[in-house]
This record gives sequence, C-alpha cells and structure tokens, in this order.
Amino acid sequence: MYLYGASGHGKVVAEIAEESNIIISAFIDLDENKSKLLEYSVIHDIPQSPIEVVISIGNNIVRKKIVYENTNFSYNALIHPAANISKRCKIAEGTVVMAGVSINSEVKIGKHCIINTNASVDHDCIIEDFVHISPNAALAGNVEVGEGTHVGIGASIIQGITIGKWCTIGAGTVIIKDVPDGATVVGNPGKIIKIK
Repeated sequence: MYLYGASGHGKVVAEIAEESNIIISAFIDLDENKSKLLEYSVIHDIPQSPIEVVISIGNNIVRKKIVYENTNFSYNALIHPAANISKRCKIAEGTVVMAGVSINSEVKIGKHCIINTNASVDHDCIIEDFVHISPNAALAGNVEVGEGTHVGIGASIIQGITIGKWCTIGAGTVIIKDVPDGATVVGNPGKIIKIK
C-alpha cells in the first residue's frame, strides 16, 4: 500500500496501517523537499501501474482532486484496531478511521472520509464522501453530513440535523439546526458567519 501525503496526518495513517499489519511501500508526495517520513521513503513520481493507495491528506478538496486525477489507484478503508465499530455500519473505500472512534449501528460513511481520533458517530448517521470529522467531535443519531464538509475539533451536532455540502463547522461549535450548503458555522449555539 502507498500513502499519498507525507505529513503529520500521514504519520497517523501510517501507524494505523502498521497496527493492522499492512505493508507500506512508500509515501507519495509531490514536494521534492521531502525524502523520508518516519522510516518510509517518499517518492515524487506517481506510479502509472495500478496501485493500492490511502490518501493521507486532511484537506477534503485535495483528497477529491487526487481521486479524480489518478484513475489507476484502488482504495480500501483503513480502520484502527482500537476503534469501536458497529457490525451494522457501512464504511466505503478510502475512508480512514482513527483510534478511539465510536461508530454505532446502521451508520453509513462515504468514500475518502476521515473519522478522526475519539470522534463519536451515533446510530443511523449518513456521512457523504470526502468529509472530515475532527477529533472529539460528536454526532448524535440520524445526523446527515454532506460531501466535503469539515466538522471541527470538539464540535457537537444534535439528533436529526442535516448539514449541507462543503460546509465548515468550527471547533467547539454546537449545531442545533440544519446548515445549508457552503456555510461556515461557529459558536454555541452555532451561527452562520459566511456562505460560499
């Protein structure tokens, strides 16, 4: 397996692979100043043959761009052994689930998401592709999160809320009503401060 993105986030993803006994071939990164991360080589030319990849980049837009530009990549989900995952949840390809995460019954998580350290996703939530749920964020049951949205560290979302696509939910924000596409929301209770 190759990890695309030689960064701090990449270190965490590498350790999940190690804990899962997955062999890492190398990191891929276009920054030619990077030659090594942890004990792994960093390569700068993207292999043209079919390869298995996990994108180890936190930026949702960049992850989506990499997927669409590299049709020779194949993807599997990468789940830390110390995550608590319901047997009835569905996690799509390319998604990374960190240590301490709790995902409950009937949750559906899309492609190339990040469910970060100690995040909690309760029953029947739907998380679309390229979403990042940051550390210690908490989603109550029946929450829907649209494509590309970033839920900040420690944010809380009450039951039954729908958050649109490509939103930014600030750190520590408490969401008590639905959020439209492209909104940036901060505070307790959450207030929209910008819409793209």
